[in-house]
Amino acid sequence: MRKRTKSRVLALQFLYRIDITKEEFPCVLSEFWREHKAEKEVKDFAIQLIQGTQANLARIDSVITKYAQNWQLKRMAVIDRNILRLGCFELLFLEDVPPKVAINEAVELAKRYGDTESSKFVNGILDKIHNAESR
Repeated sequence: MRKRTKSRVLALQFLYRIDITKEEFPCVLSEFWREHKAEKEVKDFAIQLIQGTQANLARIDSVITKYAQNWQLKRMAVIDRNILRLGCFELLFLEDVPPKVAINEAVELAKRYGDTESSKFVNGILDKIHNAESR
């Protein structure tokens, strides 16, 4: 698995955890890294994804809600919601990640961790976001 892919998996695990448990983001980050060992480059990008997604969560959720027609954010599967958040953060805020890569990585996460329709759902929403909100 490539380093940035590993980072995305770790970021997704962390975002999923705090979404489910409602733990405070800064308080559990060091605990998370004690449980999940990673090399520096992997950890650094994962932290960038986690912190960036958390810092921009209101905007990210607003954008997802805008393009997820007939879907309320709170009614989405927790894993799908957090994959969308990561993908949306990369699309809107990370200029060094090509949009095609951001979408593809999110779709692969959905295939791996979501249900049978998750990848189509994630792809459809992120594609709409990319086409309408591109940097």
